[in-house]
Amino acid sequence: MKYPLFNPDFSTVLTSLRGLSRRRSIRFTSEGTRFLLFTFGIGLAAINTGNNLFYLLLAMMLSLIVVSGLLSECCLRRLEFHRHVPELIMANEPTTLTISVTNRNRYLPSFSLRLLDLVEGQAVARGLAIRLLPAQSSMLLSYPFLGTKRGWLRLDGIVVQTLFPFGLFLKKGRYSTEAHLLVSPPIKPLTLRFVDELVNEGQGAALTRRGDGAQLYNLRLYQPGDDSRAIHWVTTARTSQLTVRETEAEDQRHITVVFSVVAPEVCDALFERSVTFVASLLWQLTEGAHPIRLIVGTEDSGLGSGSAHLMAILRLLALCKRQPPESDHTSQPGPYPPLSHEGERGYMLAIVPWSDQATVATMVQADRVLYAAQLEE
Repeated sequence: MKYPLFNPDFSTVLTSLRGLSRRRSIRFTSEGTRFLLFTFGIGLAAINTGNNLFYLLLAMMLSLIVVSGLLSECCLRRLEFHRHVPELIMANEPTTLTISVTNRNRYLPSFSLRLLDLVEGQAVARGLAIRLLPAQSSMLLSYPFLGTKRGWLRLDGIVVQTLFPFGLFLKKGRYSTEAHLLVSPPIKPLTLRFVDELVNEGQGAALTRRGDGAQLYNLRLYQPGDDSRAIHWVTTARTSQLTVRETEAEDQRHITVVFSVVAPEVCDALFERSVTFVASLLWQLTEGAHPIRLIVGTEDSGLGSGSAHLMAILRLLALCKRQPPESDHTSQPGPYPPLSHEGERGYMLAIVPWSDQATVATMVQADRVLYAAQLEE
């Protein structure tokens, strides 16, 4: 007769214990070390003297050590963590991240918890602490966060520490809450003179068309449905025919920014400087409600305006990578697709972090080329 309850799968138990050991660590504090040495001294005294009072005291002190380890484990068991991170943050701009903590224990609360943030494998103190988390309850914690480097940032998990109940042990538990945070290039203010000069160049060949505006576009005879406020009374009085005034709306010419990603490793600092400049320029153009387009290597944001389009552009810049130049420059691909129609291409500005003859040759379509050395700090 078999008794499955008394025939455990020891491999499963061993695997569980190994997993727990990887998630838990424990060490004596300075107070715990002194307490352990004192306990050892009491044990020696009990053995040498045979005094029952020493044995009783030794048993009590050993019990405190065991109870401390058990209670600290109860504080860390059945805790759940969930991160809440934004889709995109800007480098060197503080933002707020939140963590929700839930105690799934049915009866036992958790005491004296200190939380550390695991970022790229490094534990970072955020000043997060929980004095009491009752059973079957949750808590939302917020903390400031600063990303300093563009690209993906890996948030590995949370490390929880506790000294409960007597401060003899520092027990740590690691909880996986892996998330990836995208950091865009930093935005720096550019001089208004440069931005205005660029916009004026882009608007220099703008076409005029009929629309809402202040300048006179055309005079024509009145037609049913025309706005009576548009009647041009001077011409009407002279010709004895109702004449309306049509206004001119200037067609805002869009701006295309082409960013070359070809640069050697020694130009890495200039490449990052160029990325920051492009992000700052497009940010200011978006604030001015200008239609913009970004081409980074083979990636094309398309033409658009507004905050949603700007966020898509910042994602492209956050993920763009420097590409080393090929030894055979003739096979180096052009940094942007050819645009044949003037109205389609708009005004084209090329940003080049590294210049050589082959790279410059691919920029012949650009209305203006800026090199990294010419960019604002």
